[in-house]
Amino acid sequence: MIDIDRIYRDERGRVLASLIRLLGSFEIAEEALADAFLAAARDWPKNGVPANPRAWLVSAGRFRTIDRLRQTKRVRPLTTDLERHLQSEPAPPEPEAEPIADDTLRLIFTCCHPLLPQDQQVALTLREVCGLTTEEIAAAFLTKPPTIAQRIVRAKARIREAALPYEVPGPQQWPDRLDAVLQTLYLIFSEGYSASRGDEVIRAELCLEAIRLARLLRELHPTADGDGLLALFLLHQSRARTRVDANGDIVLLEDQDRAFWDRDLIAEGTALAQLAFATPPISRYTIEALIAATHAAAREPEDTDWRRIVGLYDLLLEAEPGPITELNRAVAVAMRDGPEAGLALIAPLVEGPLSGFRLAHGARADLLRRLGLKDEARQAYERALALSTQASEQRLIRSRIADLA
Repeated sequence: MIDIDRIYRDERGRVLASLIRLLGSFEIAEEALADAFLAAARDWPKNGVPANPRAWLVSAGRFRTIDRLRQTKRVRPLTTDLERHLQSEPAPPEPEAEPIADDTLRLIFTCCHPLLPQDQQVALTLREVCGLTTEEIAAAFLTKPPTIAQRIVRAKARIREAALPYEVPGPQQWPDRLDAVLQTLYLIFSEGYSASRGDEVIRAELCLEAIRLARLLRELHPTADGDGLLALFLLHQSRARTRVDANGDIVLLEDQDRAFWDRDLIAEGTALAQLAFATPPISRYTIEALIAATHAAAREPEDTDWRRIVGLYDLLLEAEPGPITELNRAVAVAMRDGPEAGLALIAPLVEGPLSGFRLAHGARADLLRRLGLKDEARQAYERALALSTQASEQRLIRSRIADLA
C-alpha cells in the first residue's frame, strides 16, 4: 500500500522549494504542490510510485499550473507575466534526472533576506520549508498563532513587492543572512527531534533535512557557528533511536540504552564542537553542542559530569540569555546540588515568563516528586498536561500522575 502521507512529510519541503523556483510565487507554488499530491494520489495506486517521486511531483505541479493558467480566465489577467515565464522555461528533464537538491537552501536564503525582520524570516521559513503549522511555529517562539500568521503574511507580501531574488547569495552577502539561516535550521531540527504536537515524538524527516542542509551550508560557507550547529544536530541525532520505545512512548535520557547510541555520530559531533570552541567568539550552538557531548561521554547516567554541564550553561546564559536557558540550567543545578536548589531557580520562571510553558511545569513537577511533595507535584503535572499538545508527552505525564497516586 502506498503511504502518500509519509511521502508528503518526507518530500513536501523540497518539492515546494523547487516549485517556488519554477513558478516565482509562494501562493501559486502552494497551489501547485496541492495539485501535484492530488495527482499522485490518483496516479500512483494504479501505476506505482515513480523511481524519483520528488521530481515527478515537481513536474506534475508545474504542468498543472500551466494548464490552470490557460483554462481559468479569472486568473489570466493576474498572471500574464508568469505564464510567459513558464512558457519560456525549458521543459524539465526526465523526472529521474531533475537536479533539485539545492532548492531548499535557496528558499531558506530567500526567506532570510535582510529586508525582512528576523522574526518574519524564521517564521516564513518554518512554514514554507518545513510545513509547520502556525501553532507549531508559535510553540517554538512561545507566542500566539495569530501573531505568527501575521508575520508570514507580511513576509510573503514583502518578498512579492520587492521582487526578492530566489538564490543563494554571494559570499559578501552571507554575514547579513547567516544568523537567521542558522536559527531556522536550529528550529527545524528542534521540532523534528521533539515534536510539539501530534502522535509522534520524533519527526525524522525534519531532523535529517536539517542535518543535510547544515552539511551543505558547511560546504558552501564554513564557519565556527555552522560547525557548532552541525555538531549539536549530530550529537542529538546519535540518541534518536533510543528516545522512544516500541509503543512510541518517550524514554527519558536516564532510562535510555546507551549501548545503542550512535558512536560514529558522537565522535563526529564532538570533534566539530571542539573545533568550533577553538574559534571565538563562541556561539550558543557550540556551547549547546558541548553540553550534548558531555551527556554523550557518560557511559552510565551516574557518570554524567553535571558540574561541567552547569558551567557550560553559565556560558550559555552569557551568549543566549533567556528563560529557556535559565530553565535548562536550573535542571542541571538540581542534578548537581539537589532538587531544592533547582526548585528555587525554577519557581520565578513558572510564575513569570514560562507560566504557559509545559516543560517548565513538568520540570518543577519532577523536582517536587523527588522531594516527596506529592500533592504539589500532582498539581504541577496537571498544569503541564493541560498545556501539552503532544500525545506521547501526555501519556508520560499521566503515568507520572498515576504513580503519585
